[in-house]
Amino acid sequence: MPSVVLPISLSKDQWLRFYRGEIQSVQATSIDGRSIRLPARVFQRFVTEDGVLGVFRVTFDDANRFVRIERLGRG
Repeated sequence: MPSVVLPISLSKDQWLRFYRGEIQSVQATSIDGRSIRLPARVFQRFVTEDGVLGVFRVTFDDANRFVRIERLGRG
């Protein structure tokens, strides 16, 4: 399955915009330069009091639909 590695750094204030319904997606650039847009909800389990920070591998199926996300490191 195809995957991308994304460094993500969303502050607590940026993440609060998701909870307020102001944003539904997160756009990030992978380490190989590809631009990826994902539903913000996929990062919900990685939220800390500081926001969402780390390096993540996102896996897609052959139709480019989200399959899973895993944190590789804390950035």
